[in-house]
Amino acid sequence: MQSFQIGAFYFPNFHPGDPSNEAIHGKGWCEWELIRTAPPRFPGHYQPQRPVWGFEDESDPAVMAKKIDAAADHALDFWLFDWYHYDDGPFLNKCLDEGFLAAPNRNRMKFALMWANHDWYRIHGWNPYCGQEHPELDHPGRVTPRTFEHICDMAIEKYFKQPNYLTIDGKPFFSIYEIGTFATAYPTAAEMRDALDLFREKVKSAGFPGLHLNIMYWGKPNLPGGRTPDNWGEIIEATGADSCTSYTWIHHRVLQGCFPIGEYARAREIYLKAWEEARRILPVPYFPNVTMGWDNSPRCAHDVPWTKDMPHVLGPTMVGNTPEEFQKSLEIVKTMLEAHPEQPRTILINAWNEWPESSVLEPEERYGYGYLEAIRNVFG
Repeated sequence: MQSFQIGAFYFPNFHPGDPSNEAIHGKGWCEWELIRTAPPRFPGHYQPQRPVWGFEDESDPAVMAKKIDAAADHALDFWLFDWYHYDDGPFLNKCLDEGFLAAPNRNRMKFALMWANHDWYRIHGWNPYCGQEHPELDHPGRVTPRTFEHICDMAIEKYFKQPNYLTIDGKPFFSIYEIGTFATAYPTAAEMRDALDLFREKVKSAGFPGLHLNIMYWGKPNLPGGRTPDNWGEIIEATGADSCTSYTWIHHRVLQGCFPIGEYARAREIYLKAWEEARRILPVPYFPNVTMGWDNSPRCAHDVPWTKDMPHVLGPTMVGNTPEEFQKSLEIVKTMLEAHPEQPRTILINAWNEWPESSVLEPEERYGYGYLEAIRNVFG
């Protein structure tokens, strides 16, 4: 019987020295600064979060080695790194390049790339009451076809050839976060397909049997500038993708109409219906998502009144997302996959370390290693 393969998204913005970050926010800045100072916004609101390991530099191989051991010891098989590359070059790459790939125990975990090709807006410290629709745009997600071909070459040479890169049936796994944004770079669907087919040919020329192309599927973006395709079935067919998954339950409107809090159990019910819809309309396998929490208030300006849901960082907080409820979600998804033997047994968890969105498997003072232990209880 096919075994389960459990992955978690990894958000790499917890290291100093990124040139773009420092040009905007000052020397040494990373999103740890938001976590240190995040205030509670309403009575009973759990902020700030307190990492058990402290505010460590993820680009340090010794720090990453500790993360790898904790993940592998608790039944995680791989990290899907949010990987940024824009027309002006790579962004937030030191975590993977200098931390993970240099860790002495790196082979305990597989890894793969999710090209995070969304618009990067300056939402850190954003005040939704400032009168502007969006914060300032620093990195447009739309790249030129020439940049995309460079991305393909870099992915193959620098990452796919690593011995612990994730493959499915021998094919390197590569995910695209915003297929709607990617499509805007090409005048026609046929030209978009040509660009992806060129990527596939490059992968084959590098000695692999092909490329496993994964697309993030969602209903509602949570970031400014996000683009949701009108017809998912058609665009997946057009790309020739091999699978889909979701980044977070939030993309499926699980907290719509809730403010300032929404129950985790209710969010799970809504997501499970979205999963069934995905299975119905998508022409490729869908890897289910299990989200462990949501609260993106750390990215909001400190002095904002918390009185109504507003874009892009003032919204509902997920409550009731205890390790026990998270484990229940894992058990439900596991049982549902077992009931469909034709479905690949791959599960994506949001997230290993989305601290600014309070979706974190890394140990935090309130529950310690509880979320990691939940994964091991179900899949270990």
